Amino acid sequence: MSADFLVELGTEELPPTALKTLIGAFQEGVIAGLQQQGLEFGEVRPYATPRRLALLVSDLDEQTPVTEQQVWGPPAKIAFDAEGKPTKAATAFAAKNGLSVDQLETANDGKADKLVAQQTTGGQPTCELLGPIVADALAKLPIPKRMRWGAKRTEFVRPAHWLVMLLGDEIVDAEVLGLKANRVSRGHRFQCQHEIVIDTPADYARTLKDSGCVMADLAERRGIIQQQVEAEAEKVKGIAVIDPDLLDEVTALVEWPQALLGNFEKRFLAVPAEALIASMKEHQKYFHVVDAGGGLLPHFITVANIISTDPTQVIDGNERVIRPRLSDAAFFFEADKKHSLASLRDKLKPIVFQAQLGSIYDKTERIAALAVHMAKQLEADTELAQRAGELCKSDLVTLMVGEFDKMQGIAGYYYAHNDGERDEVARAMSEQYLPRFAGDALPETPTGTIIALADRLDTISGIFGIGQQPTGSKDPFALRRASVGVLRLLVEKQLDLDLRELLNQAMDQHTGISAGDERVEQVLTYMLERFRAWYEDAEIPTEVFRAVAAKNLSVPLDIDQRVRAVFQFSQLPQAQALAAANKRVSNILSKSGEPKAALDSGLLKEPAEQTLARALAEKAESVAPLFSAREYTQVLASLADLQEPVDSFFDNVMVMADDPALQANRLALLQQLRDLFLQVADISQLAPAK
Repeated sequence: MSADFLVELGTEELPPTALKTLIGAFQEGVIAGLQQQGLEFGEVRPYATPRRLALLVSDLDEQTPVTEQQVWGPPAKIAFDAEGKPTKAATAFAAKNGLSVDQLETANDGKADKLVAQQTTGGQPTCELLGPIVADALAKLPIPKRMRWGAKRTEFVRPAHWLVMLLGDEIVDAEVLGLKANRVSRGHRFQCQHEIVIDTPADYARTLKDSGCVMADLAERRGIIQQQVEAEAEKVKGIAVIDPDLLDEVTALVEWPQALLGNFEKRFLAVPAEALIASMKEHQKYFHVVDAGGGLLPHFITVANIISTDPTQVIDGNERVIRPRLSDAAFFFEADKKHSLASLRDKLKPIVFQAQLGSIYDKTERIAALAVHMAKQLEADTELAQRAGELCKSDLVTLMVGEFDKMQGIAGYYYAHNDGERDEVARAMSEQYLPRFAGDALPETPTGTIIALADRLDTISGIFGIGQQPTGSKDPFALRRASVGVLRLLVEKQLDLDLRELLNQAMDQHTGISAGDERVEQVLTYMLERFRAWYEDAEIPTEVFRAVAAKNLSVPLDIDQRVRAVFQFSQLPQAQALAAANKRVSNILSKSGEPKAALDSGLLKEPAEQTLARALAEKAESVAPLFSAREYTQVLASLADLQEPVDSFFDNVMVMADDPALQANRLALLQQLRDLFLQVADISQLAPAK
């Protein structure tokens, strides 16, 4: 027998940014609890609004599965004495299993006759288990800080006011968070304040929608909001820009959505669009509207949590709210333009970047010096690099960034243009923060790329230099993200720069830090280790990365080229045999030590070793120009031809010959083989471990 199960917890308004996480975790917790009891069920459908978390479980077993099992006891000859009376062993076994001795059976387990207790487990009514399962799932929700309300001792993310729990059409006899379960829910806080009776679980969503003005399905509500917002934008021949995170948050703020189109004065369009958007989005949760070219239009779309009889009043209220916000942004922009970014640099001196690493001003000095150093190596404009490095943090002390922190860099771009700075310097103000996250865009200009690198390298080298590198999950300066950003910039922008050398240069910029080669190597190892996850995401096996990492290289672009070449090589049919041969050679050489003499062709006695020597000489000559051009894929593809002579050598030649001269010569030949592959990578790492 099965029945649908419904649970709904009614609360005060839940945190909108956490609603998706809460309902997802609640669903997982209840499913885990049901599965732990061995219960079978169908679809589990989540519902969530600002005032409720609910789940509808279809076709849930009404009792736990019944199972029969045999519990073996002591041998019969021990369980009964000579007169056939039960011993202490028999009575103890019976008591342990909640039976009398008369209820025990005797059977043979294949070795001897033993007592057996036939046990029946399961069959417990599901309704008795649902209360604890729901309570446990709620207790495990990811809630950073729980609260109490009234005189109750119970805790939850927000005060809980009602609880619906139905199994079929019956109320579940349970109490959760101090609330007794029933079938009475509540409708929309403003449009339908009366109580709503839920007859059966399957009626839940429809009843709330028809009688309570509540659209309980989160995904349905999200889709309707998106449709409404897009429709409102079309009224002014615009396109609504719908940020997924903002859409999720707005969906979590309303139970009965109505999108409304508002306007603001065109004069505000003189302010950077990013500032207007930040104000509308972050403060008011409005969607902005753009034209076909992406230009901001003087309109916004708000989503009300009520169907108003006079929408114009609601729109008017929102327009009045947004006007002073946009006025503030306009004021900040005009006030900031009165001061050049260069003149603001002195205000950075009192702002501490890190107590041991000086001020933000000091950081800009280091960034500028490191940027010039890189610009010289890349044959870029050193003057632009110097200027951009000096100005890159000046917008931190502007009024605009003080009010809208996400305008950092963007504000600098506009103010640099206002100051008459060259376009590439201005663009570097915002490009320095790219990439912000995995998959984000990279800077487009050489100067922006250089400043983005210099900023990150300064932070990484400084924090490691004072011994505050990340430990475990703690990474307060986001050095992992910064390291990945550096690798992406160097690899994807095809910058042939030596990371070890750059770290040395960055370390030298810091005063009061004892860096040294050991510290630089520590930072280099940490940064290059980020490659491991990078390649895992690209489905490149770890052993491929290890093959290149064994070379202890420090040019990320070169490392990436080698890794991708080794990965392609690993797909060739000859790869495993050559990897195994290289591993064998490595083992032989590690035991024997490096050959003390060069290869003597006059000592090549066996045809197989003569053939291998010729093949190695020919390959060394043919791949030399490819290796110089870093055509590693072609190098390894060419070396794959060595499989046959290598296999023949090991099949027909005794390396550790009795003659010391022959032995040394053959070791020298193997060293040549090893060195030829090691020009690209240690492919012995591709061989499976034994």
